[in-house]
Amino acid sequence: MGTPTLGRHLLLIGLRASGKSTLGCALARALGGVAFVDLDDRTRAALGAPSVRAAFEHAGEPGFRAAEAAELRRALAEPSQVLALGGGTPTAPGAEALIAEARREGRAFVVFLDLPVEVLAERLRAHEGDRPSLTGRGVVAEIGDLALARRPRYAALADLRLFEPLDEASLVSIITSQVGSASSADADAKP
Repeated sequence: MGTPTLGRHLLLIGLRASGKSTLGCALARALGGVAFVDLDDRTRAALGAPSVRAAFEHAGEPGFRAAEAAELRRALAEPSQVLALGGGTPTAPGAEALIAEARREGRAFVVFLDLPVEVLAERLRAHEGDRPSLTGRGVVAEIGDLALARRPRYAALADLRLFEPLDEASLVSIITSQVGSASSADADAKP
């Protein structure tokens, strides 16, 4: 069996700390070295900021989200690649419609990494990283509220929804087996 190919964009969505960027790099390698884009990094660069937190603080949430939507539009116009979206990307003005349109047209396959809040909180406690607080309560304290608010939107956009924290090799195997064959109907996967 040969290396899987990517005939459409592979979008990874989910809450912060769900592993989108790490998994995105592994998927790009597994798919024959296709391009990998971390949308947070592209948005930060477009805003001329040294970090995502600095970009968010400088531009404010509305400015950051507008830049995020613009970078998503640019990325979706490029050749097929793996895209790790920021946790808030689907909330950016017009971004949800861009993702839904790309799915409908067969230009994107969307994977929702839907990990338990406890797992996300543990990861955030271990490595808060460059993430800005969206509520002022801190990234760990607010993760439960973000999950309640965002999960329905993520689920509505997803072609594949993964609920369990699996090792990288298992996730790559599941996703690459689905990306070429899955229809636009939602497929839920549990190990």
